[in-house]
Amino acid sequence: MGYGFKVLIEGDYACFTRPELKVERVSYDVPTPGALEGILKSVYWKPAIRYVIDKIIVFNPIDFVNIRRNEVKSKVLYSAVKSQMNGKGGNPCIYTSEDRSQRASMVLKNVKYGVSFHFELTGLKSEEEGEGRDKHFNIIKRRLEKGQCFRTPCLGCSEFPVKRIELVQEFDMRLISDSVLEMGDVDLGFMSYKVQFLDGGKPINDDWMNPKFSDKASTLYYRPHMIGGVIDVSKYREGLIC
Repeated sequence: MGYGFKVLIEGDYACFTRPELKVERVSYDVPTPGALEGILKSVYWKPAIRYVIDKIIVFNPIDFVNIRRNEVKSKVLYSAVKSQMNGKGGNPCIYTSEDRSQRASMVLKNVKYGVSFHFELTGLKSEEEGEGRDKHFNIIKRRLEKGQCFRTPCLGCSEFPVKRIELVQEFDMRLISDSVLEMGDVDLGFMSYKVQFLDGGKPINDDWMNPKFSDKASTLYYRPHMIGGVIDVSKYREGLIC
C-alpha cells in the first residue's frame, strides 16, 4: 500500500452504464471501480501492473440530465480493415445516414471524484520485484504530475472526456457537497465492479510480439455503501460475485 496515490478527477458529464438496461443508457449514481481503472490506464499501463481502487469520494451533488444522442448500430469489422490493408479490397466503412439510431441517455453532470488507489505487480513481463515497483511508481507519479496520458481518459463513455486529473497529497473532505453529506449511509445495491477478461491479460497464443487476446469476459459485482460521500471499496471487495 506504500505504492498508492490520491487523485481528483473532474468532468462535465459522466455515464457509468448499468448493464441491466440495454436499450436506453442509464448511469449509476457513482463511478464503478472498473471505469476508474480505465481512466488510470489512459495515463499509464503496462502488462506488469494492475490498478486497485481503494476508496472513492463523491464531492459534487449527484445530478442527472436526460440527453438524446445519435449513435451507429454497427461496428467496423476488423476483417474488413485487415483485408483492405493487405490490398485485398474490403469496405471498412460505416455510413451513418444508413446505420444511425437515436437513443436516450440518463447521465451525470458536473462530477468531481476523489480516488485513492494503488498498483500491484501481475508477474507478466515484469522485472525484479523491488526494481519493478519503484520504476512503475515513479513513472505513474511523474505522468500524473505533468498531466500526461497516451489516450484521452473518459468518464464511462468516450464522448465524456475527463476535464482534469490532479495528483494530491490528501483529500479536503470539507469540499464534499452538503447534499451528499445529508444522504448519510446509502446502500448502492449491487453494482458492476469491473469486467474481467478470462485470459487474465496474458496472450492466449503466448506470443507478446504478436499477441492474441480472448474477448471472453464476465462482469463482477459488489454491493457497496456510500457513507458521507465516501465509498470504501476495499471494505466491500471481498464480497465480489460473478
